[in-house]
Amino acid sequence: MKITSIKSHVLRYELEKELGYSQQYYKHRTAHLVEVRTDEGITGWGECFGPGNIALANKFIVENVIQPLVLGEDPLNKEHIWQKVYNLLRDSGQKGMPIQALSGVDIALWDILGRKNNTPLYQLVGGKCNSEIPVYGYGMMLQKKPVDELISLFKEESEQIKSKKFKAMKMKVGFGPTEDLKLVQSVRDSVGKDFKLMVDANHAYNLKDALYVGKGLDELDVYWFEEPVAPEDYEGYNQLRQKIKTSIAGGEAEFTKYGWNKLIKNKCIDIAQPEVCGLGGITEYLKVAALAQANFIPVVNHVWGSAVSIAVNLHLLTAQPDMPGGLFPSKSMLEFDTTKKNIFITDLPKENFSILDQVKNNNGFASVTDNAGIGITPNEDFIKEFEVNE
Repeated sequence: MKITSIKSHVLRYELEKELGYSQQYYKHRTAHLVEVRTDEGITGWGECFGPGNIALANKFIVENVIQPLVLGEDPLNKEHIWQKVYNLLRDSGQKGMPIQALSGVDIALWDILGRKNNTPLYQLVGGKCNSEIPVYGYGMMLQKKPVDELISLFKEESEQIKSKKFKAMKMKVGFGPTEDLKLVQSVRDSVGKDFKLMVDANHAYNLKDALYVGKGLDELDVYWFEEPVAPEDYEGYNQLRQKIKTSIAGGEAEFTKYGWNKLIKNKCIDIAQPEVCGLGGITEYLKVAALAQANFIPVVNHVWGSAVSIAVNLHLLTAQPDMPGGLFPSKSMLEFDTTKKNIFITDLPKENFSILDQVKNNNGFASVTDNAGIGITPNEDFIKEFEVNE
């Protein structure tokens, strides 16, 4: 079998209202799919992490930098292809967009392996450790409104997420330490003290402000404090872990086993959040997960993207053992976007693929299918309708 072409599809549509996080606001939702075709007629699908114009830059890298390096290669030689691309791009792309682009290609190669052997992805990466995965809802994005007004909106949205039977929920912060704690307090009051609540700062703070917020979160029984400081600030992460009780989560902006090795060696995180569509794909994700397991760090994958990303992560979590070992081991959760209907999740696959229905009908859990590869196939007519041609 040989790779005959690699196509990159950037999809985009306009949101009804602008949403944001601590670093920026956006009016469009985007997704970046990668399609790898072979001479045997088997096509694999992957996804690259990276929104907006970053997706357009990654599209160029996929088609004009990576594709020429791997045309004619056997797609089943995933490790060889990964190392070849990484080594040839090493001087220019140890982190960031080249690795995001490689991630989408690598995921598609694993999909090809599954489709060729009529085997679901989870069987290829270790088999079934979990028959079902708890799902947490990710909502409460920032809006350009006064905090007092946003408090009311966050209360309403948190109640909706809880009513849909999610096992936990995550909210955004990023207005400033005092305002952010008001927001978290309002959501905690809304969902009750016994419901798992996570707070995502998207590296909004310096160490001093993160400590202030973190100590406030200690009093509110927050389950984890996500990306409190810049991803490069290993010392800041380490100090936060020592000085606050709330677990520190991070890693979505870390790349490859090399970056993750440094993150873990510096004792930066209590909970690892690898982003398979960004860190280097499934080939590299498995090594990162092994690093975390060897250091007794629970893994809760970062998930943001289309149905392709969600399907891939559901397989990976199905094959992931509880970590760390012990009488009460930590079980991972699937992150799921609960903001206004995301058609890149609901309408993209040809198959019936509804996490929301599973959560509702299975009291907060979702299960993987036994379909070959990643288990879903994007609808090409849908892609044509929303593809950006720039």
